[in-house]
Amino acid sequence: MQSVTTQKIGNILVIVVNNPPVNALSWHVRQGLSDGVDQGLNDSEIEAMVLRCDGSTFIAGADITEFGKPPQGPDFNQVLRTIESATKPIVGAIHGTALGGGLETALVCHYRIAVPSAKLGVPEVKLGLLPGAGGTQRLPRVVGVEAAATMCSLGEPVSASKALSMGLVDRIAGEDSLADDAIAYAQELIAVGPRATRDLPVKGDVAIIEQLKTANARKWKGFEAPYANLACVEAATKLPFDEGMTFERTEFMKLMGGSQSAAQRHMFFAERQAAKIDGLPKDLPLREVKKVGVIGAGTMGGGISMNFLAKGIPVTIVEMVQENLDRGVGVIRKNYEASAAKGRFTTEQVEGMMALLTPSLTLESLADCDLVIEAVYENMDVKKEVFGKLDTICKPGAILASNTSYLNVDEIAASTSRPQDVLGMHFFSPANVMKLLEVVRGEKTAPDVLATAMALGKRIGKVAVVAGVCHGFIGNRMLSTRQLPAMQLLLEGATPAQIDKVHTDFGMPMGPFQMSDLAGLDIGWHRDPARVETIRDALCAAGRFGQKNGKGFYDYDAKRVGTPSAEALAIIEEFRATSNLPKREISEQEIIERTLYPMVNEGYKILEEGKAQRASDIDVVWIYGYGWPIYRGGPMFWGDLEGAGKIVEALERHGVAVADSLKAKA
Repeated sequence: MQSVTTQKIGNILVIVVNNPPVNALSWHVRQGLSDGVDQGLNDSEIEAMVLRCDGSTFIAGADITEFGKPPQGPDFNQVLRTIESATKPIVGAIHGTALGGGLETALVCHYRIAVPSAKLGVPEVKLGLLPGAGGTQRLPRVVGVEAAATMCSLGEPVSASKALSMGLVDRIAGEDSLADDAIAYAQELIAVGPRATRDLPVKGDVAIIEQLKTANARKWKGFEAPYANLACVEAATKLPFDEGMTFERTEFMKLMGGSQSAAQRHMFFAERQAAKIDGLPKDLPLREVKKVGVIGAGTMGGGISMNFLAKGIPVTIVEMVQENLDRGVGVIRKNYEASAAKGRFTTEQVEGMMALLTPSLTLESLADCDLVIEAVYENMDVKKEVFGKLDTICKPGAILASNTSYLNVDEIAASTSRPQDVLGMHFFSPANVMKLLEVVRGEKTAPDVLATAMALGKRIGKVAVVAGVCHGFIGNRMLSTRQLPAMQLLLEGATPAQIDKVHTDFGMPMGPFQMSDLAGLDIGWHRDPARVETIRDALCAAGRFGQKNGKGFYDYDAKRVGTPSAEALAIIEEFRATSNLPKREISEQEIIERTLYPMVNEGYKILEEGKAQRASDIDVVWIYGYGWPIYRGGPMFWGDLEGAGKIVEALERHGVAVADSLKAKA
């Protein structure tokens, strides 16, 4: 099958790309485009050309499978120059999406026509890149500096109607008549002649570039690509076209060869890979989930319920006390109304979602649910009691899930007569916002139960990852290998602020002690002020519980902004003095070696034990559940960048037992 074909319709040559599934710019497509334009130019009967695509979309971008391989076929920029410099008008006819290299192809067509449902954009920044085939130089000439800078640095696509108003497309076609409308448009343009994009003036105010940097300073902290995109757009306002292209190429190659883009491309594939369950057939029939039950109307239970309500799935939420039930339902409504105030939902949508929620005070009301998620207190006896009751109440074939973050799912399942229907669905707080869902496969979990939970995760907009049963599963198990040495470093002379700064400079949203304060230092505390065995006990004994009461490792103001606390430092120092450890200066490098390297090591142990399917799944857990910076590609990817040898040497120096597979890799 040829991926590019041509058809003469009167005096118009129609060039059609057909390279399923998304018409990516593979080398044979580039060759076909070049040959097609040459054919049109060399045929004296042809007076104009149309470039369009078969299938569900216009060219959706580069062929990412070609990244990093030796180049084949004609250079993309050369092909684009051939189209742009054609002496007969060429119309780009767009449906589906024109993204990245697809939009760059549309930009060199002299005119553009699109169906109303089309989307156009340059999302390269999301892979740590920039549009490297003239996108940053041609966009400002077509839509002006403001729109070009915004599109390149944020990577969000625009609708056809928006594209029309900004001059990115010249005309809107009928949704079902693009082929004919494009030919008719080409006929009109014969008299007008071609319009080379490179010859258009750059218009607009370059001040937008600094405004974008200011507005996105927090979001872009640590990222290179947004700034490189803006530098290229700015170059388009200052340099002649060819020099601008050279500047763009240099910036593109810097990003392409750097670790950030490698990390972001790794995560692009890792996220898609995580959805696959090893050893299960793709066509395994799933269980139907039309109604969900949630036990617990607290922060977690309410957040979990919101995910399903937002997708039109009815939820029965159960609490034991009327006051708690009313409060929980009230919080759900308040959250939805806050979103409506920001324009995310209409009032009707809020009422529609609330109408799908059935509050109840009895577990018996869960009898007709297809899936029940338990989100009660993290205590094994309580959970076993709940599951024992569910076993007698729920219909046969209902999936019973626990939102536990640490506990043994097999032990919970054993309290029922149907362990095959039980698994863990570990949501992250706030559950209506956080994208990660750890789906914990018990020893006896049925394959269709696992597959159904994974598919449901996707349906409610989560990134779901399969985990095995072990203390803390993937994420929290690795977290503890960071928290314990962080506490030990306090005993040796580091301060909470010093350790946290190393983590935030690394790109984490918060450090270990900021995180402890947010969660609450009193979680799991034995409540006996006279029994002080750890620094945390000492802080709790002094009534320092974290953000919730304005003082923990840090002092907090009314807006919960933390500052280093003299009182907390004195408590730490007093406790440290009893440990008989000499106080010393601790370097940033040592903090990284002792808090981050053990996480990588634990990841290898998790893989050795088969508790995660693949290393990239561990990266997905940490990026979507714990805020690991995406430009570092997750702990396992980052560990490879650091080098196994370097990590093993440091772990052994600090007396940490190294995973066999990590040693072997070194």
